[in-house]
Amino acid sequence: MDASSATRKPAHPCPPPQGVVERPGGALRLDAAHARAGLPLAVHIPETSLFRNLETSAQRYPAKTAIQFHGSSLSYAELLAQAEAMAGYLQRACGVAPGDRVIVFSQNCPQFIAAYFAILRADAVFVPVNAMLLRDELEHIVSDSGAVVAFVASELLDRVMPLLGQGALRKVVVHAYGDALGDDAAGLPTPDWLRTRTGDIRLPQAAESWNAALALAHEPAPHRAGPDDLCMLPYTSGTTGKPKACVHTHRTVMTSCVGSSLWRRTNPSSVYLAVAPLFHLLGLQNNVNSAIFWGGTIVLMPRWDREAAATLIERHRVTFWAALPAMLVDFFAQPGIESRDLGSLSMVTGGGAATPQHVNELLKSRYGLDYIEGYGLTESASFLCANPVHKPKKGCLGVPTFGVELRIVDPETLQAVPRGEVGEIVVHAAQTMLGYWNHPQANAQSFIAMEGKRFFRTGDLASVDEEGYVFMRDRLKRMINASGFKVWPAEVEAALHAHPSILEACVIAAPDARRGETVKAIVTLRRGSGDDSASLLAWCREHMATYKAPRIVQIVDELPKSPTGKIAWRELQEQEARAASSAEETSLAR
Repeated sequence: MDASSATRKPAHPCPPPQGVVERPGGALRLDAAHARAGLPLAVHIPETSLFRNLETSAQRYPAKTAIQFHGSSLSYAELLAQAEAMAGYLQRACGVAPGDRVIVFSQNCPQFIAAYFAILRADAVFVPVNAMLLRDELEHIVSDSGAVVAFVASELLDRVMPLLGQGALRKVVVHAYGDALGDDAAGLPTPDWLRTRTGDIRLPQAAESWNAALALAHEPAPHRAGPDDLCMLPYTSGTTGKPKACVHTHRTVMTSCVGSSLWRRTNPSSVYLAVAPLFHLLGLQNNVNSAIFWGGTIVLMPRWDREAAATLIERHRVTFWAALPAMLVDFFAQPGIESRDLGSLSMVTGGGAATPQHVNELLKSRYGLDYIEGYGLTESASFLCANPVHKPKKGCLGVPTFGVELRIVDPETLQAVPRGEVGEIVVHAAQTMLGYWNHPQANAQSFIAMEGKRFFRTGDLASVDEEGYVFMRDRLKRMINASGFKVWPAEVEAALHAHPSILEACVIAAPDARRGETVKAIVTLRRGSGDDSASLLAWCREHMATYKAPRIVQIVDELPKSPTGKIAWRELQEQEARAASSAEETSLAR
């Protein structure tokens, strides 16, 4: 898909299955059984671009703080001005045309948010990139997306510059976190990497600094993107071993943002603790798009720090916190947390892993809060199911939300299974992506037609109880959830096979007290290899992002195989589960 076909009336990257006619727009309805305690029976989604949310909030609340960052604040008027000026720079100085892809490669910071809205303002397509990716992994995304410009944090610049001039990438804009800080960082712990300012960096000739680009004050062309234009390509890993981009329009992302905001009772007075990475849709949707839609305030953290989180909640009277279970475990384990004033919190939400019972009990007994678990995918812009606030169930994905038609089907026959039985989750929803970018085969495998509608196959196995609540049972796809980061074994295995000593590799999940799950590699080595587990682990850390790199490497003589010669990964996964269970029983017996 070229730039011209990606705007106005975009060619659908995943044509609907035969017999499906898609009619976007209209009210999204909720099962009447769940429309209680403030949840409406139906909602209407704005028929505008996401940028219009910022423009509207800036008109309503120009002097209100949009972003708090280590003692420095940015008003809605100032955020809008930065987005406008940077959009002008993209168009006038970088030649960005409607539908062009633009990367943002950074930790959480105000410049990330301004760059995101600048890309949307320029009618371009936002490509968020995980800040932990190394050069080889980044190169795939740059090439696959066809990105023409990259916004890059200064400490990540050396990973991007070798890619400049290769393919479509022609310009890099560099920001430094320190430029967004106040003089004293409000007394918060501030590591050296966060204090770096643009003046401390020698930029290569092909790069421009964020501040210099803003100073040019280029005026952008009129904003023309509408609800059905492409707006972002977030990448998600898959069973093919290479990350795939999910094609989202302003409509799909807006549907998820507005639906989740109404479900979770946020409003213009909400204050969001934004610590989940903004390069993930969990962070972007819950902490940026929702806040900007309402005109709320974003209290931004560049990285997780439990003491700083407690201070920020107290100081800024945070009301909303989207937190991974592992984050909550660490947060409530810090000394003295029981004496901190967290009474402003009205919503703690998240998902992606089981929440320890003691955390649920602590939230309820000490603060009167339930941990509101939900379920979403990058393919669904991060929102599909959620527990009703007035009636949550523990260890549950919740119920289908506004306009979501969820079915449980036999993964082989695709026929509906009886209520209570386990099958694959398939969904029809307005927030579902158009398809995978440049992956027609994956699209053909991922979408099916049912009753004249297009349903997405999630690959997750679940059951539904008598009240319509969805419970995750297993994963049809092989995915490891390490501290909320999704790791796909096939991708890690593909990387391991590049090691000259590794003959075969199988990657499974191993239980981890802190991360929930961690990555374990079971490998066989080539004859005569001098490598051991320690050297293989060191190699992995050099060639893979931290969250993907195996934390455990087990060397074996051979891997079990199926009758067809495939590595029996499920057998190895079950062996790991049995070993962990046995170890736990032994520990309890002592």
